[in-house]
Amino acid sequence: MTDRDSKGVRAREDTRPPGVLLEARGISKSFPGVRALNGVQLEVRAGEVHALLGENGAGKSTLMHILAGVYRPDAGTLRFHGEEVRFADARAAQKAGVAMVFQERSLATPLSVAENVFFGRQPSRRCGVIDRREMHRQTRRILEDLGVDLEPTVLVEHLAPAEQQMVEIAKALSLDARLLVLDEPTSALTETETAALFRAMERLKQRGVGMVYISHRMAEVFQICDRITVLRDGEYQGTFPRAGITEDELIRRMVGRELETRSSRGAEAHSNAECGMRNAESSSSLRTSAATAPTLEVRGLHDGVLLQDVSFAARAGEITAFAGLAGSGRTELAMSIFGARSRTAGEVRVAGRPVAIRCPLDAIRAGIGYLPEDRKEAGLFLEMSVAANFAAARLDPFGCWWLDDRAMERQVAVMAARLRLTANTGGRRVQELSGGNQQKVMLARWLLVHPPVLIVDEPTRGIDIGAKREVHQLLRELAREGTAVVFISSELPEVLGVADRILVMREGRIAGELLPTAATEEAILRLAALPHQRAGMGEA
Repeated sequence: MTDRDSKGVRAREDTRPPGVLLEARGISKSFPGVRALNGVQLEVRAGEVHALLGENGAGKSTLMHILAGVYRPDAGTLRFHGEEVRFADARAAQKAGVAMVFQERSLATPLSVAENVFFGRQPSRRCGVIDRREMHRQTRRILEDLGVDLEPTVLVEHLAPAEQQMVEIAKALSLDARLLVLDEPTSALTETETAALFRAMERLKQRGVGMVYISHRMAEVFQICDRITVLRDGEYQGTFPRAGITEDELIRRMVGRELETRSSRGAEAHSNAECGMRNAESSSSLRTSAATAPTLEVRGLHDGVLLQDVSFAARAGEITAFAGLAGSGRTELAMSIFGARSRTAGEVRVAGRPVAIRCPLDAIRAGIGYLPEDRKEAGLFLEMSVAANFAAARLDPFGCWWLDDRAMERQVAVMAARLRLTANTGGRRVQELSGGNQQKVMLARWLLVHPPVLIVDEPTRGIDIGAKREVHQLLRELAREGTAVVFISSELPEVLGVADRILVMREGRIAGELLPTAATEEAILRLAALPHQRAGMGEA
């Protein structure tokens, strides 16, 4: 065996057939109290997109962090281009040709797009001064390859989440990687941006780049991926050609059981098996709800920037869904109602009474809960325990002058059982949980408060299909118990599957309202994309 890299990369004669780019065998990794991976294997060929599937907590991210040099395996071997490798750190992995796009963005927002793309690797002149013209030229070329219309000089903090995600992808592509790992790359992208990303991935395939693609969106997996590897509970479940396995079989291997495909709203009829059409219960429930007074009323809301004369009502017992393209104003509307964003005009009423909301505390006191779009940046206290996060919205049940840890632990046990939360104790830090379990922690917080109004913004983004269905069922339970649920999602099948009413936003206004009986993806997109118009209830 010969040393090839001072960082710890070692070479060995390749005994594998040509075309194998990456080979992982017997990979195991443990953390205190948790065995994340146990004898896992993965093979990625040059010029293929290889999907890695599994529920949250299955070990996907741990394996990808090992490939990217962030973690070192406890056991097993990695071979890259036929050479056995042990990456000392992420920089060593990048030097070898491995780049990763993490699900959580890692950008320096006060810096420009170009400065982020070439962070720490800026082209320079002979005298050592950064060659900004060259850096901007190279950044513009990469963005054009992705089909992204962004100026390299614009500051990242001024970009929408979807645009920031494209910058993250451009940053990885700038490394000229031979293996590209993409962890939920489309979770914040529009359909147009997703299509542009897939075109860029096809070009990379032609160049012989191998890609590992992690996604909970089955339609994407079957559209772009060549082979699929499944993990469950940290163990290898098999690798399958895309054409040789069905979606139902994949789901069964991911979760180890037959998922309930019948939600209370008839999920079995939907083509992507993630959410469903309405049944007779839906119509009956909606008629009953429509006869009651609104729980939440928003009248003539303006924010002086984007939102213009937004008015709508949400009633107890129903899920009112907001759809629209990126930048349409859905998240801004939710934040304005919750007091996390200022507004210049408009009135908010809860249970018929006007409420003055100047900050989130006012909204909570008025009976409004909010799950933000970005759970890590705006929703969770990552360094704090599960129990402390549960109690964050309402501390009084756990003591006045100090918190009763035992009472919090008891409540955690009750909520963990209800939500199938896999955290063993309320003392475990939230940052140690998978994305799906983190989302459940945020939901549990509001279950303790049980607000009359609950606004959820992209509540299933980045979580697996099993956790997604559990979230849908929980929201439906809350609605049945009398909560007015306002649901925001960029996934149109999901909107069609959970909504009792659909409000479509465009350019800061409500462009129209649809009932599920008349709603289709085409009808929603027509309202979201065409010049501003208002459509009546049930119009297509």
